[in-house]
Amino acid sequence: MKTPKTFLTLLLLVISSTIFSQETNPLEGRWNLTILQEGKQLPSWLEISHSGNKTLIGRFVYAFGSARPVAEVKTNDGKFSFTIPPQWEPGEGDMIFEGALEGDTLKGTMVYTDGKKYTWTGIRAPKLSHNDSPVWGAPRAIFNGKNLDGWHAMGENQWVVKNGILTSEKSGANLVSDEKFSDFKLHIEFRYPQGSNSGIFLRGRYEVQIADNIGLEPSSIYFGGIYGFLTPNEMVAKPAGEWQVYDITLIGRRVTIVANGKEIITDQIIPGMTGGALENNEAEPGSFLIQGDHGPVEFRSIVVTPMAN
Repeated sequence: MKTPKTFLTLLLLVISSTIFSQETNPLEGRWNLTILQEGKQLPSWLEISHSGNKTLIGRFVYAFGSARPVAEVKTNDGKFSFTIPPQWEPGEGDMIFEGALEGDTLKGTMVYTDGKKYTWTGIRAPKLSHNDSPVWGAPRAIFNGKNLDGWHAMGENQWVVKNGILTSEKSGANLVSDEKFSDFKLHIEFRYPQGSNSGIFLRGRYEVQIADNIGLEPSSIYFGGIYGFLTPNEMVAKPAGEWQVYDITLIGRRVTIVANGKEIITDQIIPGMTGGALENNEAEPGSFLIQGDHGPVEFRSIVVTPMAN
């Protein structure tokens, strides 16, 4: 017996209605969090989204480390909660978040891995516009090859300039540019010893990983990745000790990375801050941050071409 076409049509309408009629929970979206912890304001990030019709899931970035999945965001009587196992945090306990939406702001508490409780707030991440027809200004070096003019260390400085090369010979302070930028093209040449690890933060918020990962499968936490978010399409790292090059274009949230002459990330959206961000004012221009707290690294050219319009 054949099923009448009218029945099939009605069935499809019911299924479509079920799929597309789910209401958006006001918690859904991307949130820039500020955690008040031990007298410091730590920028963090949270994304909440649907999984099926009822379950809320998410992703979370703490003040350091990579984005990690939230298996379920539980809601009850206007409040929500979720639990995150430790990643690089000290202690053995889970991080427990509780909060509520008050107007356009999330407010809540976090129990850290050591059992201490802290407060936090969250605002919706801004939409960053993309210019499809950019007009570029003149390229200019923001490292002069002579000294640290235009840069400052976040702590006791171990950075020196030797023979025109910006050098961090040991783990120490991160280095931050005094000047801030919005949309730009960045050309940067770097070198590291075997096993070392560094990174360049775009606008001080989005880390492009610099690390000795030659021969490994590409990953968002390896060479050329936007840390914890975007994975390169291939691993193009050269052997340690050789000079390497990134050419990076960032417009709004969309980034393209050419590493050692090969395009490894093409016009992809950066969802939010990576661990270690300076701050989370994403709508504002930001500094470049060079990671110096992991391992030795050298730079011989840092050239920025800002967008003119």
